[in-house]
This record gives sequence, C-alpha cells and structure tokens, in this order.
Amino acid sequence: MLGMLAACLDGTIVSTCGTIIAADLGGLSLYSWMFTAFMLCETIAIPIGGKLSDLYGRKPFFILGMGLFLAGSVAAGLSTSMEFFIICRAVQGVGGGFLMPVATAAIADLYSPLERGKMQGAMGAVFGLGTALGPVIGGLITDNISWHWVFYINVPLAAVALFLTARQFPAVEVASHKKIDYLGMSVLGLFLLDLLLFFSWAGKDFEWISAESGAMVLVAAVLLLVFALLERRAEDPVIAPRLFRNRTFACGAFAMLIFGLALTGAMAYLSMFSIFVFGLTSEEAGYLTIAMIAGLMMTAMTSGKLVQRTGYRPWLVAGPIISFIAMMLMSTLGLGDSVWTLAGYMFLLGLGLGCVMAVLMVAVQNGARPDEMGMTTSGVNLFRAIGGTVATGVFSFLVNLRLDDELRSNLAPEVYSVVPHDTNVLGYIQHMPEQAVQILTSFAGAMDFAFLVAGAIILLMLLITPFLKGYVVNEEQADMRAAEAKKLEERPGIGEAH
Repeated sequence: MLGMLAACLDGTIVSTCGTIIAADLGGLSLYSWMFTAFMLCETIAIPIGGKLSDLYGRKPFFILGMGLFLAGSVAAGLSTSMEFFIICRAVQGVGGGFLMPVATAAIADLYSPLERGKMQGAMGAVFGLGTALGPVIGGLITDNISWHWVFYINVPLAAVALFLTARQFPAVEVASHKKIDYLGMSVLGLFLLDLLLFFSWAGKDFEWISAESGAMVLVAAVLLLVFALLERRAEDPVIAPRLFRNRTFACGAFAMLIFGLALTGAMAYLSMFSIFVFGLTSEEAGYLTIAMIAGLMMTAMTSGKLVQRTGYRPWLVAGPIISFIAMMLMSTLGLGDSVWTLAGYMFLLGLGLGCVMAVLMVAVQNGARPDEMGMTTSGVNLFRAIGGTVATGVFSFLVNLRLDDELRSNLAPEVYSVVPHDTNVLGYIQHMPEQAVQILTSFAGAMDFAFLVAGAIILLMLLITPFLKGYVVNEEQADMRAAEAKKLEERPGIGEAH
C-alpha cells in the first residue's frame, strides 16, 4: 500500500505545478510530454510486469518497480533540462506500471477469497487517496518550497516500502518452466504506444478525421491482429486469448474500461470548470477533488468488507446508478451556483465509483487461476489505463465541439468570428471583460454536456451484471475451480479449446 500510494501520488502530483516546472526548465513547448511520457510507459509496463511476476514471483518485480520509481523520482528532482525531466518521468511510469498490478495481484496470493474483498477495498482507498492528494501536495510544495521537492516527497515512502518488501514480503512458489513471450510483449508495447499517442495527439496536433488519424488507426489495427495471432501460438502468452473466454474476466475488463473512461473524463476538465465557473484558485480546485475521493474511499472499503455477504451484483448495480445521478446533477450547474453544491455532487460521484472499484477486482481474481493471477490482474488494470487515456482525447473533443455551438449561440457574430472556438477562448476573458459572462456561460454549457455523456457511459457498466455470478466463492470453491481448469488444459487436444 505504501508503494501504491507513492505511485498514485506521482501520477497526479505535477498537475498543479507542471507549468512552473516547464517554465523553469525552459521547455513549455514540451509541457504535455511530462504527462504523456509517464502515462505511456506506465500503460505499456502494466501487462508486462503482471506476466513476468507470474513467471518469477511478485517480490522481485515489486522491488524492481519500486527501485525504478525511486530512482526516477530523485533524478526528476535533480533535472536541469526538460528533455531529461521527461526521461525521468518515463522511468517513473515504468516503475509505477510494475508496482500497481504486482501489488494488486499479491493480495490474491497472500489472502484467501474470503479476505480479498477487504484488502482490495483498502487498496482501492489508498489508490483514491494518492490520486486526490497528489495535486494538493504538488501545489503546496511548489508555492512554499520548490518544485524540486515535489519529487523528493515520495522518496521516504518509496524507501520504506522498498526496505519492508525486501525484508518481509513472502516468496510465493512459481512455475519452474519459464518461457518469456518477448515477441508478444514487443508487439503489445507498439500497439499501446500507437493507440495512446493517437488519443493524445488527435484533435490537437492533427484533426480526428485526417490522413494522420487514418494511418495511426490502421497501424493499431494491424498490430492488434498480429498480437492476437502471436498469442494464439505462444507457449506462454503475455495475455492469453483464453482469458477472454472467461466470462468474469471479460466482464471485468469491459467494466474497468468504462471505469477509466468515466473517472478520467469526469476529472479531466473538473479543475478548469471549478476555477472558471466557480472562481476558485488552483489550490482550492485541488482541495475540491478530495470530496470525490472521500466518497470513493468510503464505499471502496465498505463494499470490500461486505461483498462476501452481499455478493457482487448489488454493488455493481448501485455504483453506476449513483454515479449517473451524480453526473446528471453536475450537468445542471452553472454560473452563480454554490461551490458546496458541486462538492456535494462530487462526493456522491465518488460514492458511486467506489462501489465498483474493489468489487470488480475481487470478482476477477476469484475467477482466475492462481498461476495466472498476475496476468489476469494486469489485464483488467490495462483496460482501466486504456480507458483513462482514451477519455482524455474523447472528452477534449466533446467539450470543444459543444463549446463551439455554445459560443455561436451566446456571442455576437462579429465577436464569435475573432475568438477561438475551443477552451483557448477562456484566455480572452481578461481582454474582453464585456463578453466574460457569455464566454463563461458557454464553457459551463459545454461542461454540462460532457458530464451528461460521462454519466451515460457509466451506465454501460450495468450491461455486465447479468453475466456475473451473484455470490462470492469461498476458498475451497476457488481452489477446486483452479485445479479443474488447470487439469482440463493439460489434457491432450482439449487445453487449446478451453
């Protein structure tokens, strides 16, 4: 949990001080890469770290991930150029990509199905806490000390986690036969790189419908096809195709994709929304996110503790519905509304998201083979990461598209013709004070539309509930299921089919 906290803090800690870092290092033109480099490397490392931990055990890869993360943090704080800083962020991303799936899979190794819910709930609460505190701590340290110390703050956490893991983490028995799927890992990495760069660049560096977009989509489709063919033939694939025949894994992966879309989509412009529409400072906007994370922590821990009694379905039905209601309420906000109302709706959104976070992971792990726990866990985490990346590009497109319509409706034609038709229009408020209300009203309308879309996306989680068992397996049932699956695959001519 210390490792997870450190990784989550660093994933968001530069969001409030990134501009200051880029200006100090003379690299404002490379500003977006401090986020993109971390996100790309983390996403690519997730499935690789999970699979390798199945082959060689969790402990060495947790230590490797923590070591990379620690080294990247120290080096980032010592950076004197933007290029070197981006490389350090990439190293941190690789470390975080190893840490997260390995830490989550380790729970399944060390705890029985009866205890996993409680532990996954606690891990989910730590995930939310780190995500929320990152921007707040980053802003406070930058304003009062120096941005360099933003990265040193993680060093004590990571050092303690590294020391305790090396000393106390138990060694789990792993398979003696190890066959690493290097080719599959390489093709998967290239596919994720192309996919994530497409959603990072589309709508900014080139149009969504353009030759560049078509080329990147074609490359992604070809790489995905090649990866699927390689994995069917691989002796020990990085992501086994048979996982998708497991109904629980397929449902969990789909739901995690939706979770990543909804959570990131809601958060992507929330800071900008609270600053411009509600008049908050950047620091106050960071504090506001704590309302959502507080709700997420409450239900993540509660659902984890109670899922053994209630089963999965009540949480997986209540969570999307509560989240949708919160998003629908947020879509009614505009100029003149109280910031406390926004905080209340964000808390409600957190309650809904927290209902599904731990429960989904418990369902997937309880339906997985013990020798494939890392691959299974990293698989669903990968879909969450992809959902978050896709959300950044998709919601940027939706907000700007709706903002264009709102500006056309609210501004005089001669004013509309000279201002940007995307979020850059917010920079014109100081130069056009007489048009400030119309511009802010247009931006609020665009955000309200985005909140509605995010709410509708969240409801898609309800599609998986009929396909999940309503009860939670006990330890004996889980062991029997794993043994039967393994025995079936070892039978000649049948393993491939199943």
